[in-house]
Amino acid sequence: MKTSYIIGLVVIGIAISIIVTTAGDASSYVSFKEAIELAKDGDDTKVHVVGKLSKSTNGEIIGMVYAPQLDPNYFEFQLIDQKNEVKKVIYSNPKPQDFERSEQVVIIGSMKNDVFVCDKILMKCPSKYQETEIKS
Repeated sequence: MKTSYIIGLVVIGIAISIIVTTAGDASSYVSFKEAIELAKDGDDTKVHVVGKLSKSTNGEIIGMVYAPQLDPNYFEFQLIDQKNEVKKVIYSNPKPQDFERSEQVVIIGSMKNDVFVCDKILMKCPSKYQETEIKS
């Protein structure tokens, strides 16, 4: 066999192994109930939970704790998943900018003792490009 064929096969093999490895790290979207079941089974796989913030009638976020003077890397809030289950979420980083304005939140992490320990927060904020009706 020519050396160029061998090099090509090695490159293809490396590419396939990289794809398989990254596909194994992909997490899935679950509810809090499913995240609890995974945690009980000893599975510490990172999962995505989609939800909305628990807000009072006047629009204030319920259960939000953030005191940057005491600990800037501790942020706590409540999230309602798509099955209307409410859980406490702890994020060991500063509170994301415009967090209060977000319509929907995706948290990435795992359940520990009935609390979701979050590694990353993704927010969907209201768009300034929403269509509005033009009246003439």
